[in-house]
Parts: sequence; C-alpha cells; structure tokens
Amino acid sequence: MKKRIFTGAATALVTPMNEDFSVNYERLEGLVKEQIEAGIDALVICGTTGEKSTLRYDEHLKVIERSVIAADGKVPIIAGTGSNDTVYSVELCNDAEKIGADAFLMVAPYYNKTSQEGLVAHYSYISDRVNKPIILYNVPSRTGVAIKPETYKELSKRENIVAVKEANGDLSSVAKTKYLCGDDLDIYSGNDDQIIPIMSLGGIGVISVLSNVLPKETHELCKAALDGDFAKAGALQVKYTGLIEALFSDVNPIPVKEAMNILGLGVGPVRLPLYPMKDALKENLIAKLKEVGAF
Repeated sequence: MKKRIFTGAATALVTPMNEDFSVNYERLEGLVKEQIEAGIDALVICGTTGEKSTLRYDEHLKVIERSVIAADGKVPIIAGTGSNDTVYSVELCNDAEKIGADAFLMVAPYYNKTSQEGLVAHYSYISDRVNKPIILYNVPSRTGVAIKPETYKELSKRENIVAVKEANGDLSSVAKTKYLCGDDLDIYSGNDDQIIPIMSLGGIGVISVLSNVLPKETHELCKAALDGDFAKAGALQVKYTGLIEALFSDVNPIPVKEAMNILGLGVGPVRLPLYPMKDALKENLIAKLKEVGAF
C-alpha cells in the first residue's frame, strides 16, 4: 500500500478576503488554527473553495506558505496546484513544495477537455517532475471532462499518484474505481452529500466544504464510518443534508463564505466574477444553520 496522506475529513478551506478584496492573511492563519483545534484531519489550500482561479501566482503561493506556517506540522497541507496548462502546473507544484506543501490536489484539465489518453499523459508528465504525493480531482461539472475508472487504474500504477477526490456524483463509477484500483488509489468524496455512500464503497474520507462551517462534526461523521458504525454515520449524513443543500444553492464558495460570515468567522467577500447570493437563498441558509444548531 502507498503512503496515505490522511483519513477522515479535510477542509477545502476558503481564502478570507478584506473588504477591498485583498487576501486577509492574518485571518487565514486564524482559520487554519481554528480548524486544527476543532479536530480536522487535513487542509486543502487554494482549491475551488479557496478561489484559486482568481488568486495571482504570488498570492497563491503566499496563501499556501502562510497556511503551512500556521499549521506547524499538525495536519497535512494539501495545495491545489492543478491547471489546464501541464507545464504551469509543474512549476506551481515545485514552488509549493519549496514552501512546505505536503501534497498536491490536481484538478483534471479544464476547458481544453483532453481525451483519456491525454489525461494519462498530463498526469504522468507532472508525476515524473514532482516529489510530493498527488491527489487527482475529478469534477466534470466544472471541467467538462471526467476521469474514467480505467484511467485511474493506469495512473494508480505511479507511486506518487496516491488518491482521488471524486466529485462526479456517480456511485457506480466509484465502485468500479475501487474494484479496478484496490489499495493502489485512495478515494475521498468530493461531494458533501455523498460522504457516507462513498465511504461505504471503500472511501477513506472527504475533502469538504461543509467542514468550513462544521469541522468537528464533519470529522466525527467520517470517524463513525471509519470505525464501521454506519448507522451513526448515516444518521449524521442525513442530519446535515439540508445544510449541505443550502451550501450548494449558489456557486461554491459563495454560500459557504456567507455562512461563515453569518457565524462571525469574518472571511469577507468573494472575488468577482462571483457575486453575493440572493436574499431568499441567504434566508434559507440561515434557517439550515439554525436547524443543525450551528448558532
């Protein structure tokens, strides 16, 4: 078995902003420490939820570096370094490694929409040129291309390609990936509404948006599944269903940042082209936060 990055819940952390849309690095460090104190198992920095797409290169690296410093080795820091430009992604990985990232989360190339053979070539090229472990990220609703189980099988032969964040919404595909790859590729849920279904098929945790708001609870949900208590885990999955739906009622990370601000966590606005959610959606979000006792 390959070296495992984490089991349980990793937060796909938001990037806090000041009101002028500059990155609030002081608050970022605070969030990292608060997440760790709440028992989170790992942190993903500069993913989709971290507004990677609108961070400049220097900001991207500084957000990773400040997160590494704040975490102080207590949990793995997984840096979002995927791109639709293969060579650019290698450069970003190498720079992120120099400042202390423990692993890389690498989204499938978006917009270019390469073939399955192209995906193998893309990830293989990167794998040959980086030293830290790689988590593949399959989110076809955003990228326009899906990584197929057979492609996972080919990529899982590489020692430093160790896991996948699966957000394709297709449980049959997850089952086939587990069947083909076995212990050569760890599977994390990339959808908060499918944490327990995916873990019941052999997944070992989640890379979560929900845990920005409920880190302790998301950790406990995953722990119940890892302990084999699927009755408890399933009940918790159902309990948070309404809140999860509200957190995805607008484009991520618009609702989760709104929720965190409602809870007094001070993460500021989203950057354009993202735009604040409508009042009706915000009211529903507040109701669902109250429903689970978040405040």
